[in-house]
Amino acid sequence: MEETLSLAEKYSLGFEYNDFFNPDILDDENKLNEICKIYQKKSLPKYCTMHGAFFDVLPCSPDAKIREISILRIEQSIQVAKKIGVSAVIFHTNYNPFLNSSAYAENWVKQNADFWSSILEKHTDINIYLENMFDTSPDILEKLSEKLCIYENYGVCFDYAHATLSKVSPDVWAERLGKYVKHIHINDNDLLSDLHLAWGDGKIDRQTFYYCYEKYMSD
Repeated sequence: MEETLSLAEKYSLGFEYNDFFNPDILDDENKLNEICKIYQKKSLPKYCTMHGAFFDVLPCSPDAKIREISILRIEQSIQVAKKIGVSAVIFHTNYNPFLNSSAYAENWVKQNADFWSSILEKHTDINIYLENMFDTSPDILEKLSEKLCIYENYGVCFDYAHATLSKVSPDVWAERLGKYVKHIHINDNDLLSDLHLAWGDGKIDRQTFYYCYEKYMSD
């Protein structure tokens, strides 16, 4: 914790809470409050975000029981985010790239647009960002963002490392999603697996990222 906060201060970075996506913590009020108290004793950067629940979170699943628990996890995450006072809570798209029929994609966009619209309207006092995860191209997130960008509290969390593992060049991702991006996740990998290496310890072309950032995402 001390090392992380020292780095954030040195490089003027934000801080992202990564304790509260764990369902065991979300369901344990005592443990949750204990972690919150630890953070409250620290001097955190002004700009903080929180990663919301993402394990098996499918709010538009055809299975009513899965929808029910997914919505619960999302609501729990948002309530914790408000409690600790972060700027935004981040959720994965959790789009399944192996179900690649046009009908599935169109239905996914429609259902997710309806669902996240209701969440954004309900929770206007916090920003909600959707992050590319398994997405093999920017298509789905771009189409969804076209519908959700009318909400001031919506944005894309662009995970550049995830994009480098997709079928589409990361510079295309940046160009297509740049106007919706409000938050960026950046780490390194071997261009094969999501290794979460330190920036510079893998094979991602850093200069391409810097170029994309300045051209498409720096406003």
